[in-house]
Amino acid sequence: MNSFNINRRQFLYGATATLALSTFGARGMDLINPAKPWRVGLIGTGWYGKSDLFRLIQVVPVEVIALCDVDKNQLNEAGKLVSQRQKSGKTPKLYGDYNKMLAENELDIVLVGSPDHWHALQMIDSVKAGAHVYVQKPISVDVMEGEAMVAAARKYKKVVQVGTQRKSTPHLIDAKKNIVDAGLLGKISHVEMCCYYHMRNNGNPPVKPVPDFLDYERWTGPAPLRPYDDIPHIRWWRTFMEYGNGITGDMCVHMFDTVRWMLKLGWPTKISSQGGIYVQKEGKSNISDTQSAIFEYPELNCVWQHRTWGTPNNPDYPWSFTLYGEKGTLWASTMSYDFIPQGKGEKIHKDVVYEKEKYPEDVKEERIELNAAPATRLHMLDFLSAIDNSTKPIADIEEGHISTASCILANLSMKTGRALVYDPVKKEVVGDREATALLSRAYRDPYKHPDYRNV
Repeated sequence: MNSFNINRRQFLYGATATLALSTFGARGMDLINPAKPWRVGLIGTGWYGKSDLFRLIQVVPVEVIALCDVDKNQLNEAGKLVSQRQKSGKTPKLYGDYNKMLAENELDIVLVGSPDHWHALQMIDSVKAGAHVYVQKPISVDVMEGEAMVAAARKYKKVVQVGTQRKSTPHLIDAKKNIVDAGLLGKISHVEMCCYYHMRNNGNPPVKPVPDFLDYERWTGPAPLRPYDDIPHIRWWRTFMEYGNGITGDMCVHMFDTVRWMLKLGWPTKISSQGGIYVQKEGKSNISDTQSAIFEYPELNCVWQHRTWGTPNNPDYPWSFTLYGEKGTLWASTMSYDFIPQGKGEKIHKDVVYEKEKYPEDVKEERIELNAAPATRLHMLDFLSAIDNSTKPIADIEEGHISTASCILANLSMKTGRALVYDPVKKEVVGDREATALLSRAYRDPYKHPDYRNV
């Protein structure tokens, strides 16, 4: 190993030590100096699966033992990239079947970066295999999957961190501490959340043969088997309700989860939603292009709105949340926040933190979200701290379930045309048998839907 690589690693280690010390105090050094490297596996080696893994590699010594993906091309490329990133230089073992990966390797941590319709089974099977899990959001595609995931984490006594890393975003942590918790907003009785990105893939590709490198049957898993018409990665699968929960499930979950964290909110008392495909009718996509939802709390409404057409109501905050208090207003997003006081007072602005100088490899990483990288590093450290201390992480699976399930219930409200009240104890929609029956999706044979009573 040449001196450049040694010096570079020492520099990066110093950056990580500073991060750990500033977040966790003296305990931070123990956190990034484990007795032995964490043994890690990744399920789903696409864009965000690799991104999460690379952030973990940056903050703590790991040995990436195995990778799993149903796309051989994507898997082989990920193996090469990981060998270049991890200290040992080893190429992980490569698998097309995650169950085989779990059975053949003793893993401390499993990262789940697969599409949404696989999250529940893969997280549950991973904790059963003895691993702690970092699972991407939204955690599930139906409410009962989420209930089973929480039950499995508790039964097998494993830490499960959800990839809602907004709660680990430096400028949003600052906003919570110095604006919300400090009382600058006063009583907050209205919240608006939105996404106006033109992110709805709406093409019309023809049905075609499945390429040899893709196991489309296994990619589909428990979801309905759509005729193959394109590589599903990145944005194509997200445009179908068969695999996820539309833009509300994909984007509202981040903003709503952050709002709940800032305001210490649990389950909504009532959820209602309206919307549909109002403008972009020309393609195959079956997710809504326009949707509003209201998550009700005592003396507080949290209102969601998305449009995949037109312009945002505030160009500076196209994907964001706004807290309206009696003393002022807080606009916040992944990029910045602005506090505007009522009447006279000082406005406060803060921007996202970038760490390109501390972690120069970020700049060369394909498709990286540079604004999210610092948050994900902090999120990984919080995950590891929870494992070390047998505590719940900041984005514990139960919190991820509440945020995910609330978004799913909003979609069910839009589908049924009525407001819904979910009872998390009885696990039913109060007084609504039809909606209660929709809390679980049918699984395709031979896959079995997980049951929270028997995980």
